[in-house]
Amino acid sequence: MIYRKALEELKKWRTSNRRKPLIVRGARQVGKTTVVTEFSKEFKQFISLNLEKPTDAQIFRGFRSMNYLIEELFFRTNQSIHEQDTLIFIDEIQQVPEAINLLRYFYEEYPQYAVIAAGSLLETILAEKVTIPVGRVSYMVIRPISFEEFLIAKGNEQAVAQFNKIPQDDFAFESLLETFHEYARIGGMPEVVDHYLNQSDLVQLNPIYEEILNSYMDDVDKYAKNQTMTQVLRHIIRNLGGEAGSRIKFQNFGHSNYRSREVGEAFLMLEKAFLVSLIYPTISSEIPIFNDRKKSPRLQMLDTGLLNYSAKIQNDYFRINDLSEVYKGKVIEHLVGQEILSSKYNVMSELNFWTREKKDAEAEIDYIILKNNYVIPIEIKAGATGRLRSLLNFMDEVKHPWAIRLYAGRITVNELKTPKGKTFYLLNLPYYLASKLEEYIEWLMSIRPE
Repeated sequence: MIYRKALEELKKWRTSNRRKPLIVRGARQVGKTTVVTEFSKEFKQFISLNLEKPTDAQIFRGFRSMNYLIEELFFRTNQSIHEQDTLIFIDEIQQVPEAINLLRYFYEEYPQYAVIAAGSLLETILAEKVTIPVGRVSYMVIRPISFEEFLIAKGNEQAVAQFNKIPQDDFAFESLLETFHEYARIGGMPEVVDHYLNQSDLVQLNPIYEEILNSYMDDVDKYAKNQTMTQVLRHIIRNLGGEAGSRIKFQNFGHSNYRSREVGEAFLMLEKAFLVSLIYPTISSEIPIFNDRKKSPRLQMLDTGLLNYSAKIQNDYFRINDLSEVYKGKVIEHLVGQEILSSKYNVMSELNFWTREKKDAEAEIDYIILKNNYVIPIEIKAGATGRLRSLLNFMDEVKHPWAIRLYAGRITVNELKTPKGKTFYLLNLPYYLASKLEEYIEWLMSIRPE
């Protein structure tokens, strides 16, 4: 079960007393259908429809009544209408937009059946004048395979156990670091991971990356509303690898002549399709956190393996001991962001980083995480703790004493002082634990209370 965490989320949804039809969202080829098919083993009956097939799509066209639809659905699939422990999966639902509207009736009239819908281009439907059954559906995001899921796929249960142990034993460090470097090079796209673990041939992965990127390019015509937008979207996808991990400007993005408004609209479409994330800075060091959308965002691609391929930096991974040496440190920042998001299934989940842009006093924290009403800084730094100038400035602004550094080293805790004399505790974590940050912050709070 590679998608262990996603399956756990689906099991919670299944047993919730507030269960509604679930719309699974995510980029093309991240494994949405695979996850749902695996989940279907929990049920006595599984009805799977793909609305790209005319016979399946026809069930939802020419809607007469919900009772008629249900009877036809079970009849065509040769399943018992009386079996309540049934999962109905409607894949590629965007092919019949009116089918989205019908999800409300599953909730209102047939709540006994568990219903999941999915589609790679759902965002194009959601943007159109389609009646979305607000309050009658739930959403869940599927993202690329995480490092923990990569360990599971490799079949190393001891490594998985150590990864989930808080704190992990020191003897596990070198093995997990080496495996994380392996994962960082190939990324988390399911087809890539599957091929790599079965063939162990890095060269044969390149055609898969190319096919994935080409499939996104082929989708552009479905996103774009005119020829200009088509050209802008294609240009952005071609240039993602060279810009990902950096703060970007929309105007002339990727050395183009495109205007800020055109590029901004295109990025909004790609965000809705979960191909990219735009991480806007905040100047807040206390809650609530407000992102400043007037400032330049940092660009996050869907997957670090796709970034490596697009930026042509795959060979940079050989003979390195620290991912901070790859692509001027942008890759490890990017991968940490991907790992933080990997355990977030909420559509509204986003990454945050902090900046202070005062004259002669600029500072930037790679990421911030909200925990127990505190804003916890996350820095990704190699070398000695004395190089953490921005972090020291940040700690002088907050009322708590906890900070995290991710690096290519072992778990340690330092007691440090800011320039103004404030004592705080810095938890140094190997960067492969990025998806476990919230648990380690809790651990730090317990061993070094205020």
